[in-house]
Amino acid sequence: MSLSEKLLAEPARTAVISDLVVVVEQEVGEKKGISGTAVKAGYGAVRKVMPDLSKRAVVRLLPDCAVALDPFWDDFRTSGEAEFGKYLAGRGDEASQALLAVTDAKVAATSREVIKKAYKPLRGKAGDHVQAALPRLGSTLQKHAG
Repeated sequence: MSLSEKLLAEPARTAVISDLVVVVEQEVGEKKGISGTAVKAGYGAVRKVMPDLSKRAVVRLLPDCAVALDPFWDDFRTSGEAEFGKYLAGRGDEASQALLAVTDAKVAATSREVIKKAYKPLRGKAGDHVQAALPRLGSTLQKHAG
């Protein structure tokens, strides 16, 4: 069974969404420096319009992100590695680009200008932020995928 099939099947899906909302909140909260301030400001601006932003984003992104991570999960399962988060971090450029391709497509397709405006200035450093989140993301996904 693929990673996406495991994560998207109930009852796992509901638990995955809840845990990933926590991951998002933790990752945003831990950002530091100038780019961290920009992330927090953009996130805060969008949350004023959509207080449930994290959950909505996870619900919308999870299916495509899980599929994007399927090849990484398959490789991980045969790699002998024990921790998916460490495995993803070791393939940080590839994994982050796979995930950012999903978010880029979603943002391009949205009609909500506030999301586009918030995302545009953050996109340049997004790869770094996604890479920083890969260990926590991978660990969370592995918890639910087994």
